[in-house]
Order: sequence, then structure tokens, then C-alpha cells
Amino acid sequence: MSAPEEQPPAPEVGIREFQARIEAIYLQKDSARGAMGTFAWFVEEVGELSRALRRGERKNQEEEFGDCLAWLVSLASIAGIDMARAVSKYDHGCPRCRQTPCACG
Repeated sequence: MSAPEEQPPAPEVGIREFQARIEAIYLQKDSARGAMGTFAWFVEEVGELSRALRRGERKNQEEEFGDCLAWLVSLASIAGIDMARAVSKYDHGCPRCRQTPCACG
């Protein structure tokens, strides 16, 4: 059995840059579909991720995680949400207890 092939690290992309990239590619189409139609596609991708996780399909998991993030970010854009601002609530640890790692009971 051969060792798994090492892949070079992917370039880092900030969340704001990623959201802008997804908007450039899909915002027009996804906006025409509407929030609920786009949400339905997002949920379908979450189902595909669930299947890949249950089956232990590593390569497919990577693809589905990427798809889920892209659909989520597109949905946020349709709703007028800046994802960088949305995730900033975690800047100081857990939003409830403010600890890292979370110390909530």
C-alpha cells in the first residue's frame, strides 16, 4: 500500500475575499432564484456532506464542505449579511462564556 499523496497547501483566502468571489460567480443567478430557493440548494449540499461523512469518503467530504460553505456564503449575500462581520462574534472565544476552549456547562 502506498502512502497518501501529499498535496501542496491551498492558498489562504479570507472570508471577505471568499464572499466577494462567490458573489462574482453566483450572486446574479442565486439572487434570481431567491433566498428560499438558494436555501433549498444549501440544504441539499448539507445532505450530500452528511452522506460523505457517513461513508468516510475523504475526497468527497472535502468537496462537499467547500460546496456547503459556498452556498452558505451565497445565501448570506442574498440576505445582505457580511459573513466576516457575522463570524466576528467568535473573535474572543465562545460568545457566551468568552473562553477558549468553551467552558459552558
